[in-house]
Amino acid sequence: MRMSTSLAIIIGCVLSTASFAKVSETEAKKLGAELTPMGAEKAGNADGTIPEWKGGLTQGPEGYTKGMHHPDPFKDDKVEFTITASNADQYKDSLSEGQLALLKTYPDTYKMKVYPTHRSASAPQRLYDATKQNAVNTELVGSGNGFTNAKEGVPFPIPQNGVEVIWNHMSRYRGEAVERISVQVTPTRSGDYTPIKMREHILFSYGTQTGAADEENMLFYFKQQVESPARLAGTALLVHEPINQIETPRQAWSYNTGQRRVRRAPNIAYDAPGTAADGLRTTDNFDMFNGAPDRYDWTLVGKKEMYIPYNAYTLHSNNVQVEDIVKPGHINMEFARYEKHRVWVVEANLKPNTRHIYKKRVFYVDEDSWQIVLVDHYDNRDELWRVGEAHPVNFYDVPIIWSTLDVFYDLQSRRYLAMGLDNQEEMLIFDKELSVKDFTPQALRRDGVR
Repeated sequence: MRMSTSLAIIIGCVLSTASFAKVSETEAKKLGAELTPMGAEKAGNADGTIPEWKGGLTQGPEGYTKGMHHPDPFKDDKVEFTITASNADQYKDSLSEGQLALLKTYPDTYKMKVYPTHRSASAPQRLYDATKQNAVNTELVGSGNGFTNAKEGVPFPIPQNGVEVIWNHMSRYRGEAVERISVQVTPTRSGDYTPIKMREHILFSYGTQTGAADEENMLFYFKQQVESPARLAGTALLVHEPINQIETPRQAWSYNTGQRRVRRAPNIAYDAPGTAADGLRTTDNFDMFNGAPDRYDWTLVGKKEMYIPYNAYTLHSNNVQVEDIVKPGHINMEFARYEKHRVWVVEANLKPNTRHIYKKRVFYVDEDSWQIVLVDHYDNRDELWRVGEAHPVNFYDVPIIWSTLDVFYDLQSRRYLAMGLDNQEEMLIFDKELSVKDFTPQALRRDGVR
C-alpha cells in the first residue's frame, strides 16, 4: 500500500492511553496554507488525477433554489473508464479489499464508473476558524473515548492516531438542526423489498455556535419515527449521544405502538441490530460508524489514493425512482459515481476480552470532509463479511459534504441494506426549528402515536 508522506503522521500507532492531544502552533499554521482549513493536503497529486483544493463547492448551479433536490453541478462530466471484474487487477492498488470482493462476487453486474475528480468539499467559514483553534486546544480524554476543548469545527485536523480520525468523522459538521425523510430497503436475493420510510430529527449540539457541547458532554440528539409500512408506522427511537460515552453512557428510548409505551433501550449500541435492518447492520454501522470507540484498538495506517464514491448527485436525484436504484445483489451501478481521492486509512481491531460481531474493521475516510466513505468488516474467523459504502454529495446550500445513500453489502448472504433513499421525498431541512425539548421521552411518545 503506497502511502502519502507529505503529512507527519504516526504509522501503525495504536491508541492505548489519552496522551495524544493538540498540535503545536507551528503545525496549526499549515491549516489554510499547505493544508486546507479542514486538514487535507491542499495540493493535487503527482499525476494530476487529484486536483488542488480551491475552496470546494459553495453554491448551487444556476436555477437552484433552497428546498429543491440538488441538481448535479457536474452533469456534463464523461466517464473516464470503468472498473470491472475483468480489469480490477489493473486498479487493485487503489481499491479496498471490499471493493475487490464485490467485483468478484458480482462479476457481470457490479462495476465502478470513474469520473473526473472534483474536490467539492466545503464548509462555512466559521467552521474553518474553529478548526484552527481546535488544532492547538483539543485533547482526547478517557483513553480516547471522548475529547475536550473543541468547538464546532474538526477537533483533530492534523490527526496523530486512528481514534482522532474516527472522532473527526463522528463530530463532522452536518448543520445544526436537521429534518430528513428517507427510505430504507433490505432486498432479498431476488430483489424483492418493502420500502421503509423514516423521518429523522437531529439537533447537533457540537455543531452549534453556542459552544455548549463541551460543557454538556453532548454530541447530538437524535429522534427517528417510522412512517410506513403500516405494520411498523409509529415505531420511534430517541437517542442522546454524549461525546464521552464512558463517562456518560448513551441514553436511548424506544416507543412501541402495540404497547403505546416509551421504554428505556440500553442495548441500542455496539452490535445490537439496527432498526428494521433485517439483521444486515449493527447499531454502530449507522452513519458508517457511531458511538463509543472503546471496544477497539485503533491504528492509523496512513493515507492512500483510492477510487471512492463521490458527488453522487444521480443517486440523490428526484429524476430517478427508488425501483431504478434497488436491484438484486447491489444497487444499480449505472447511477453510482466514483472519483480518485486521498483517504485516511484506519484499522480497528477488537480488544481482547471484548465482544463484537466484527473482529476487525478497516475505515477509509475522505481527507477533505472526514466522511467515512468505505468500510470493510471482518468476522471472528477473519473473513471479509460486510462492505459499507457511503455515497456523498455537497449540500451546497449549507455547504457541507454528507452521504446521501449508505449501503451495506453482506457477502455471505448476498443481500444488502440501503439507507437514505430520498429521491421522491421532501428535501432535507438544515435549519429546522428544534430544541432540547423536542428530544425528551415525552416528545417521543407524542411523535410515536399513529
